[in-house]
Amino acid sequence: MTVVLAAPGAFAHPFFQHAFLAGTAVAAAAGLIGYFLVLRAQVFTGDALSHVAFTGALAALALGYDLRLGLFVATVGVALLLGTLGRGGRADDVAIGNVFSWILGLGVFFLTLYTTSRSAGNGGAGVSVLFGSIFGLSSGQALTAALVAAGICAAVLAIARPLLFASVDEAVAAARGVPVRLLGFVFLALAGAGAAEATQAVGSLLLLGLLAAPAGAAQRLTDRPFAALALSGGLAVGEMWAGLALSYAVPRIPPSFGIMAAATAVYAATFVRGRAGRAVAARA
Repeated sequence: MTVVLAAPGAFAHPFFQHAFLAGTAVAAAAGLIGYFLVLRAQVFTGDALSHVAFTGALAALALGYDLRLGLFVATVGVALLLGTLGRGGRADDVAIGNVFSWILGLGVFFLTLYTTSRSAGNGGAGVSVLFGSIFGLSSGQALTAALVAAGICAAVLAIARPLLFASVDEAVAAARGVPVRLLGFVFLALAGAGAAEATQAVGSLLLLGLLAAPAGAAQRLTDRPFAALALSGGLAVGEMWAGLALSYAVPRIPPSFGIMAAATAVYAATFVRGRAGRAVAARA
């Protein structure tokens, strides 16, 4: 109840308005992308992109560029690279594992370079990459994040039907003329862009949770593909709002933790619901 009552007063503060604007759009994009990551069994790709986001952002900071440039270039570029190394525009686990190790090594290198050469000028930037800084967004940054995320949502929805077909039955989709490989690359590029956007909200360490938890919960709640897609986006947005409100009500709780706590609670609740449903069915 405290969290709910805190929300109306929170909108009097510009930092909360900016976080709400950017967070809503970013969460929607993460929910839509996450659904297809789960459906296509590419959750490991999301995990790899979280480490790529960390490395890309630190590389940009170490070289003196805006961290957002590093985020997008690295995540989109590596996502496409993974598709090239995989089959049919899909990244396979072997390719991801090898790139994963290489990216982590680069991340350590750029972290060392950044902390020894540029940390004095911007000591909190490295921490914000790891844990997110959604309450620190300016109005311009929030608007840019919201517009980019909205564009990602529109692109995912535009390819949702053929991508669903290709995800469920790749061979039949290809036989029917669906450009399966091209769709795979487009989706990976969108996943990379979505990962870059979500990093600004929850940080690279918790990025996978925002991509996977709402989608996993949605798939457990409904078997209808488009209903699950919409539910995944809706759950992600609701969890974002709950996390922001919780962090505002209890300032010691970082917003990224609040968001992930809400996402985890919802996902756990689907197991409780499933067991309760099976118990009722057994008694009947």
